[in-house]
Amino acid sequence: MLIKRPYLREEWLVLALQSPYRREVQAEDGRIRHWVWIEELQRYLRVVTLEDGQTVHDAFPDRRFKP
Repeated sequence: MLIKRPYLREEWLVLALQSPYRREVQAEDGRIRHWVWIEELQRYLRVVTLEDGQTVHDAFPDRRFKP
């Protein structure tokens, strides 16, 4: 994940998992989406985990997220 998007910081991923602004389960596969505001990016970061809620599957700045 961090190799694919080197501008992301590990602490941002941890923050999203520990204190998300919003969390929701994807009905189709059970993966969990976590959003957190990242001031340095000036947008919300979406972190997608597997069903266990800890294994990060994907993470990216979410341009379409509306709080």
